[in-house]
Amino acid sequence: MPTAAIKICGISTPDALDAAIRARAEYAGFVFFAKSPRNVTPAQAAQLSQRAEGRITRVGLFVDADDATIAQALAAARLDALQLHGQETPERAAQLRARHGVEVWKALSVATARDVERAGAYAGAIDRVLFDAKTPAGTLPGGMGLSFDWSLVANWKGPIAWGLAGGLTPDNVGEAIRRTDAPLVDTSSGVESAPGIKDHARIAAFCETVRAQTSQNM
Repeated sequence: MPTAAIKICGISTPDALDAAIRARAEYAGFVFFAKSPRNVTPAQAAQLSQRAEGRITRVGLFVDADDATIAQALAAARLDALQLHGQETPERAAQLRARHGVEVWKALSVATARDVERAGAYAGAIDRVLFDAKTPAGTLPGGMGLSFDWSLVANWKGPIAWGLAGGLTPDNVGEAIRRTDAPLVDTSSGVESAPGIKDHARIAAFCETVRAQTSQNM
């Protein structure tokens, strides 16, 4: 199987970005959500984007954001993809995809098989679905280190490209790939020393583990 692609989300500093690039992650995630400890302003994202240009693919994460917020972030950070992490409908996702001409990803919170089945409604509206852990009501929609039952998405063969998120760390991502054959893995808090503070050694270890496990699965 091909090596699983890697996304390091919640990058907010040049040093963290450089660590992700050194570790050969394919995607860097910038969070545009004020309640998150990983939030970046458009100005901060613009500086990070310039540093990332041609070195790593830039994904902007939004939670039920309005048109103006998304347009401002896109213009400032020259994002390659939008990741929708709220209650965005297939219609909303398709609208953004058509309007901005970049990839659109949709994170879906998973606790049961029915949650996974919801992905089918987004076929044709998005480019990738991310299966993530469901978080408690009233908390952040992601980045809390929670995972879900991976058997629910094992070898998923839906109509959309997909990825696995939720509580992935250097210690468990190998098992996650082994059990699911996920073509992309996404981590944020799993490579941090504190909320919003990326640990460069953990980023390197995460990426090394992904590549090692994928080669074993071949």
